[in-house]
Amino acid sequence: MDVMSMFIDGEWVNSESGKTREIKDPATGSLTALVAEGNLSDVRRAIKAAHDAFPLWRKTNHFQRAALLNKAADIIEANADEIADLECRSSGRLLKTTKVDVSGVCMVLRYFAGIIGTPSGATFNSNQDVFTMTIREPIGVCGIIVPWNSPVSIASKGITPALAAGNTIVVKPASITPLGTIKLFEAFEEAGFPKGVVNLVLGEGKVIGQEIGENELVGKVTFTGGTETGREMIHASASNIKKLSLELGGKSPILIFDDADIDTAVNNVIFSMFNNSGQVCIAGSRVLVQENVYEKFSSLLVERVRNIKVGMGAEQDAEMGPVVSQVQMEKILNYIEIGKAEGAKLACGGKRIMDDRFANGFFIEPTVFLECTNSMRIVQEEIFGPVLAVGKFKSEEQAFNLANDSIYGLGAAIFTGDSGRIMRFTKEVKAACLWVNSYYAAAALDAPVSCCKQSGYSLLMGTDCLEAYMDMKNVSIRPTPIKFGWFKE
Repeated sequence: MDVMSMFIDGEWVNSESGKTREIKDPATGSLTALVAEGNLSDVRRAIKAAHDAFPLWRKTNHFQRAALLNKAADIIEANADEIADLECRSSGRLLKTTKVDVSGVCMVLRYFAGIIGTPSGATFNSNQDVFTMTIREPIGVCGIIVPWNSPVSIASKGITPALAAGNTIVVKPASITPLGTIKLFEAFEEAGFPKGVVNLVLGEGKVIGQEIGENELVGKVTFTGGTETGREMIHASASNIKKLSLELGGKSPILIFDDADIDTAVNNVIFSMFNNSGQVCIAGSRVLVQENVYEKFSSLLVERVRNIKVGMGAEQDAEMGPVVSQVQMEKILNYIEIGKAEGAKLACGGKRIMDDRFANGFFIEPTVFLECTNSMRIVQEEIFGPVLAVGKFKSEEQAFNLANDSIYGLGAAIFTGDSGRIMRFTKEVKAACLWVNSYYAAAALDAPVSCCKQSGYSLLMGTDCLEAYMDMKNVSIRPTPIKFGWFKE
């Protein structure tokens, strides 16, 4: 089996150490690919290449950068089936989902190509003798550190605005799911990005990611992952006070009031939680239901969760696949035991699926805990698996307080027909994304998202995101020189 390589300074290279890593299919345990395993020397070489390429790349005009992004999108689109298949066989995401992911990558590339000239400065004329203006320019080398749960989709949302803004990049995908991202870089090479502008380094986060965070040639790091690792990245970035974009953990609440359409609410809850086996940072992993409709909601929820069809990635009728690895599976199963010990009622699921064709994969039954309280670890901590915690509330005030009783602030949703309550929800509940009578409703690409609380700080999508990959200068010009006359000459 050929080794899939890293892309550094315009060339496909193996690790300096010669080490490789096996990438296995989470559904079957079978070997999918061998990839190079980078080390400290490799990532430093990539950062140096990006640093050396920056002076010329930053001077390319908007039309050149936009043309390259659009060409890359065309190439990715032409190879969409192969990329989607590799994503499926390395991350465990269903094939029908990874096809949507690849389509989304193309949309992101074309969107930022379209707004590439939007960021602009301003002029200020409060002083008649001084002309003041702001100008924006690229930061320099940007490190993009990508998680394993939705690799190419998340990678594109860091790579694209960084390049569009005129930065060079060093990308580190998760060590267990690099395959789709490698194919993205094949498209970048074919599109004709100049040598050193785009670099891909594979390997362990504790080596590659740590160096990207600490290296003083890197001007900004975009990191998506767990909150604890995010804290480590904050410490690492202190080397040169580099800019950070952090999208971290989540434990998003969904509030169900007694005037909600219960059938629709259940449908949305199931999709928000069991899509990608719960391995979504913004998953609606805790549900709060008004007590007078709690039994009705819970009964319908459990009935439908029990009917979720678990299957292999390529199966069109599969509704949920495996989790990404044995390590992740064991973590999730441990949380299920914690939930039992805490006194939550296990209503369905709770076990690894070992029947027949699932025996070598990392499959967990879709799991629902009822009678949960906010003091429980399964309510407060991010499990990142197919485990849903359901509790109840009496009043609107209590519902909002319970929703906010979390260190996280990624998403929140409400199901109600009361317009006044909807407005109060948007004011009182603190989260980056708020949904009303839906969950995961598609956001416009030009609508920015900004994380809050211990879910991080970042700007995703929109012109705001593009500007976040740029520095701003304040320039004051006095056409006629003057002397202040403060000190005697």
